[in-house]
Amino acid sequence: MTLTLPDLAADAQVRADDRAHVFHSWSAQALIDPLPVASGEGSTFRDYAGNAYLDFSSQLVNLNLGHQHPDLVAAIQRQAGRLATIQPSMASDVRGELARRIAEVAPGDLDKVFFTNGGADANEYAVRMARAVTGRRKVLSMYRSYHGGTATAISLTGDPRRWPNEPSDGSVAHFFGPYPYRSSFHADSPEQETERSLAHLEQVIVLEGASTIAAIIIETIVGTNGVLVPPPGYLAGVRTLADKYGIVYIADEVMVGFGRVGEWFAVNHFDVVPDLITFAKGVNSGYVPLGGVVISQRIAEYFDTVAFAGGLTYSGHPLACAAGVATFEVFERDGILERVRDLGARVVEPRLREIAAVHPSVGEVRGLGLFWAIELVKDPATREPLVPFNASGADATPVAEVAAACKRAGVWPFTHFNRLHVAPPLIISEDELRRGLDVIDEALSLADARVG
Repeated sequence: MTLTLPDLAADAQVRADDRAHVFHSWSAQALIDPLPVASGEGSTFRDYAGNAYLDFSSQLVNLNLGHQHPDLVAAIQRQAGRLATIQPSMASDVRGELARRIAEVAPGDLDKVFFTNGGADANEYAVRMARAVTGRRKVLSMYRSYHGGTATAISLTGDPRRWPNEPSDGSVAHFFGPYPYRSSFHADSPEQETERSLAHLEQVIVLEGASTIAAIIIETIVGTNGVLVPPPGYLAGVRTLADKYGIVYIADEVMVGFGRVGEWFAVNHFDVVPDLITFAKGVNSGYVPLGGVVISQRIAEYFDTVAFAGGLTYSGHPLACAAGVATFEVFERDGILERVRDLGARVVEPRLREIAAVHPSVGEVRGLGLFWAIELVKDPATREPLVPFNASGADATPVAEVAAACKRAGVWPFTHFNRLHVAPPLIISEDELRRGLDVIDEALSLADARVG
């Protein structure tokens, strides 16, 4: 179907159907007004009024290869014409090829892949594997984290989305991860933050009972809750503690895997090998739902003679895997990892440092590759956040104003609490990237007005 925009009649119909019949996630239904989206291409999507928005959030940080990438669309079309679906107990060429390609870029001996429908169930199944192998129940996760909306995954989640879903899985305990800008350990250097946060984690392990703990799950770079890049040595220290106490180390790479920070998996940047890696989002840019768990040899071997108690009807769906194989081909042909590292280091980081230097509302910028956070404050001296933790309603207005200004200028930002995140598609052009950062620069004058 060819769209001719603007199409206000279509806009009205989409709005009417949505408001009458669609129940939205994480929302008070009567208080939202979802934007009807008509089309997308590359780094841009359009509404039915004809307005174009530079997608600076890659939707939910999943659209790594952008909207309507022709290679991914063609791969899905070809697969649909040949074999649209097949049950997971049978072997599929595209499923096997994608698993092999993932294993080839995973670190260490993580050589097998269990496919899921998305990130939440990937984390659910990783925990299930860890519990089966260790014979233990408890799992440790960070307070500043998000691991998914299903039962165990929301229990693992540290942020406020967990609260209304409690009680759920009672065998989860939380700990403080490193956050140098707002150190829970009164550290005055990244090295000290690493040392003290690891000492805290070990204390939690001891007090929770090391013999009861199956796994530690950590977002390699904390995503929605801050784009928190671990300080030097932290993840290696987690690996050491996991080995010391016989605990499975799960790296949640649902958001940062597949090129977001310029690596196939972000753990590769830190030279750390976990026992399990969970993924979703960027594996095929969400064109068809897909996630999974990459499994180390030790854990995979346990299930050689013990049946794995889990499965999904759509595990490794051929259409999703076809898009995943195409993703690998695009990454390799177009040098996606190299361009992400280049754009992050040459364009994003210097520009954000300039922005931080001129805006008193910017407390800190941090990130890696094409994954950055701008932390907004009321007072740069005290580091008081521009809006309170878990702000809503009028309390959230200062950041909402900045976001609205970005949207008026044609840039769709990602915001969470007192932060703006920079997470555009990895195929974004340099001109588009600079334009989006310029729009954010201009919009931050609204936050500056609230400083002091």
